[in-house]
Amino acid sequence: MTGSGKRTSPLRFPTPTRGRRRSRWLRGGAALASAALLAGCGMVPGSAADDGTVTVMTWAPADTGATNMPGMPAMAQAYARWVNARGGLGGRPLRVLTCNEGNDPAKAAGCARRAVEEGAVAVVGSYTRNGRAALPPLEAAGIPYIGGYGVSDDEFSSPVSYPVNGGQSALLAGNGIQLADVCERVSLVRPDSVSDSVLSALLNSGLAEGDHRTAADIPAAVDAGEYQEAALAARARAGSSGGCVTAALGERTAHFFDSFRRLPQDGRKVRVASVLGSVDQPLIDRTGGAGSPFEGAYVTGWYPEAGDARWAQMKRVVQEHAFGDDRIDPADTGVQTTWIAYTVLAQAVAAVGDGEVTAEALLGAFARGVRVDTGGLTPTLRWRYQDMLGEPGFPRMVNHHVTFQVVRGGRLVAQREGFVDVARTMRRADL
Repeated sequence: MTGSGKRTSPLRFPTPTRGRRRSRWLRGGAALASAALLAGCGMVPGSAADDGTVTVMTWAPADTGATNMPGMPAMAQAYARWVNARGGLGGRPLRVLTCNEGNDPAKAAGCARRAVEEGAVAVVGSYTRNGRAALPPLEAAGIPYIGGYGVSDDEFSSPVSYPVNGGQSALLAGNGIQLADVCERVSLVRPDSVSDSVLSALLNSGLAEGDHRTAADIPAAVDAGEYQEAALAARARAGSSGGCVTAALGERTAHFFDSFRRLPQDGRKVRVASVLGSVDQPLIDRTGGAGSPFEGAYVTGWYPEAGDARWAQMKRVVQEHAFGDDRIDPADTGVQTTWIAYTVLAQAVAAVGDGEVTAEALLGAFARGVRVDTGGLTPTLRWRYQDMLGEPGFPRMVNHHVTFQVVRGGRLVAQREGFVDVARTMRRADL
């Protein structure tokens, strides 16, 4: 028993899915047993410190040969300095632990175990492709995972996960809607893996919103040095004019479009497209701005464009509390996700009230339906059963909205104002 009152298992918070429910319940029994054992030894996972300090962790890969997100833990530290300068979270100091998950399952699991050992009450605003390794230790200890980047399927099914965006699935469904009105034919270049084969179904479901033919599906190796063969196939199948090539290869997207740009000219007028996470403002800047291969590209995102006034407070925090940390780019989607995740944390802590802030208390606040206002950066977020999408693969998704952007003059700007809800599109996808 903690200061927050009656202990509540995270598994009493329903997840609208059948596929993994039994395994989650079994895992939940282990969570209760582990918590009871630790409590008997004078230890409670996710407990607040004696001085009321709220300890959380943010993890992300850094210094690896694959995707790196150093701006996310850096943003978390800047947020903590800002909050603590203002008196903390409801008068409670905020302590942020950081961990390099290394794009490695063992390291990701190690980060999660460290979060448990050091009394973190939540893991916030983090990035991992290794959700299957990282989330079980949090589930066993009953520690919420708030605002993951959305790149791991487990983030949308784990009973302790509280996602703030719709992941790549929502982006591909939205990208199909975005391209349906502007492209006669579409080619999709995506990773050559079984798990990524669903991307074409999501894109096609979006294209169908405009009574559009299905896209040409072109799998490509994610670790290729160049993509000339895939680029040739994508251009050929996009038609002679009025076609579009969209790519969702993560950090390799830039390599693909570099190969695409280098193709011998044959008179075809084909526009390019992608999704945030594969293309963002920092990448456009690095590849030449207005002279980059992404000029004129259609891009689907989760949040408003980086120049939107709704990011003003985050930018002030970075300017005043990051001390010139060049790991933080306010236009980076990872940094933006971390900011939103900490906004969720702050409002969940406020919902706990004067009680002790523990992992259990935060889970209780979410179960009671705390409403999170992100200042218009997302729709209002809430994680009750009735708020969740409940579709196989992403049952716990609550934010299924996207934004449509376009690259003009080297800057990502809004193509359409406001958010586009892709819930119906995702439900219709043949997965």
